Amino acid sequence: MNPKLLELATRHGALKARIDEQRRLLGQHSVPLEGALARGDQVLKGVDWLKHHPAAVAIAIAVAAVARPRRAVRWARRGFFLWRGWQAIRKSLIGAQ
Repeated sequence: MNPKLLELATRHGALKARIDEQRRLLGQHSVPLEGALARGDQVLKGVDWLKHHPAAVAIAIAVAAVARPRRAVRWARRGFFLWRGWQAIRKSLIGAQ
């Protein structure tokens, strides 16, 4: 066999072994993130459900407003400021791209 081809095959094998080891280490390091990412997925599913069921959200808000009007106004104010903050963050992120 050509010595250059043999050297390339040896180097290729060493690189493959190094890549496999790096993948194994990356898998070990990412284990703690699985729980956080799973919770994030659940939150995104909840948000998706809320987007597809606006009537349920409206009913819940109406019930809260009738049951405790002062508390509903306070939460509405907080929600409004959170929404405005999110819009500002989103606008700055989109503008940064």
